[in-house]
Amino acid sequence: MLRFVTCLIAACSLFGQSPAHTQTFALRDTNDLVAQHVKVEQAEYQGRQCVRLMSEPRANGFALIKGTDFEDGTIEADFAVRVTTPPGVRMPGFIGIAFRARPDASHYELFYVRPGNSLSNDQAMRNHSAQYCEAPDYDWYRLRREWPWTYEAYADIQPETWTKLRIEVAGRSAKLYLNGSAKPTLIVEGLKGEDLHGAVALWGNPGEESYFSNLRITPATPVPLQNDGEPTGAWDVTYASDAGKVAGSMKLTRNGTQITGSWSGAFGDDLPVTGVWRNGYVELTFKGNWPKEMFIGKPGNAEVALAGWIDGDKGSGRMNVEGRADGSWLAMRKK
Repeated sequence: MLRFVTCLIAACSLFGQSPAHTQTFALRDTNDLVAQHVKVEQAEYQGRQCVRLMSEPRANGFALIKGTDFEDGTIEADFAVRVTTPPGVRMPGFIGIAFRARPDASHYELFYVRPGNSLSNDQAMRNHSAQYCEAPDYDWYRLRREWPWTYEAYADIQPETWTKLRIEVAGRSAKLYLNGSAKPTLIVEGLKGEDLHGAVALWGNPGEESYFSNLRITPATPVPLQNDGEPTGAWDVTYASDAGKVAGSMKLTRNGTQITGSWSGAFGDDLPVTGVWRNGYVELTFKGNWPKEMFIGKPGNAEVALAGWIDGDKGSGRMNVEGRADGSWLAMRKK
């Protein structure tokens, strides 16, 4: 009898954790939308009934989908963008889907595309076709400067053409797929936003008309995560980069939002580490020397930056040695 009760409790627990049902929004009218700095209206574009967003000047258009509270799962939609800026003004078009958004649009994660860049003869511009960012702290400019080529990619897309988008989210990771491809256009490990759930929203830009239809949200069982990860302690760290793999250790102490400590291993021993903490997200820096075991690059000073999340006894994220290497780091807390 006890075994039966135990199994029943376990089954009920699993049932309670199962994801909610799929939500579908045809977007043939504006009834499901809450506008933020944008005009939304029913429209027809290239023979399809849809909604059109037109943003206010100098403001990103944002239309929340009513009744959505998305954590993990899949978001699918069709979109198209028509640029309305005068001829001669460079405007690649900007259109995308936001998720885990707050009701006032003050914080959200975002995948968007720039279809005009896909057609450029400048390879650097082509590589800016698809973009991830987080509002308000990690816009495209900051991410491109601090982590070049990590949060954007080339995509074969066209302006004034309906494009299929799919976003898959699992915990702190997300993937962007375009036009039914089985392979992701862009993979983000370590989403920058601290909110683990929120609304789904349509996103556009001034100087264009943004069209959306056929939105489908399929929840998945959430990855078990909790913010406020504590960095204080001793850590074993591995760094897998495009220049090779090295290891080291860190001793960290947090005082409020400030982190101090030391690094030993590749790059040198007892190197002072400083950084900041935000709800489990850390950004750390230290200076050392380029390690001989890399076998490439001239010896000299190395400025190292780490950014990522502390989840319990594990930490992970991006790691960059300025001008020398880029890759990912994984840390395990020493017992």
